[in-house]
Amino acid sequence: MPVITIEAGKVNKSQKEAMIREFTKTASAILAIPEPAFVVLIKENDDDNIGTGGELLSKVKAKRASQ
Repeated sequence: MPVITIEAGKVNKSQKEAMIREFTKTASAILAIPEPAFVVLIKENDDDNIGTGGELLSKVKAKRASQ
């Protein structure tokens, strides 16, 4: 049973459904394994638990919003 793990920031339900559908479809085609064999795990990370460019993602987003 292949497992696909996706780590991302907060995503809504429709985004999760689309990711699960598309990642499964693509992996199935590439690996020639039936789609029902796949398990997809989505790990959501809070913006305060992600760093980019040496800063918290929450701070980076706040700076962008204020510009």
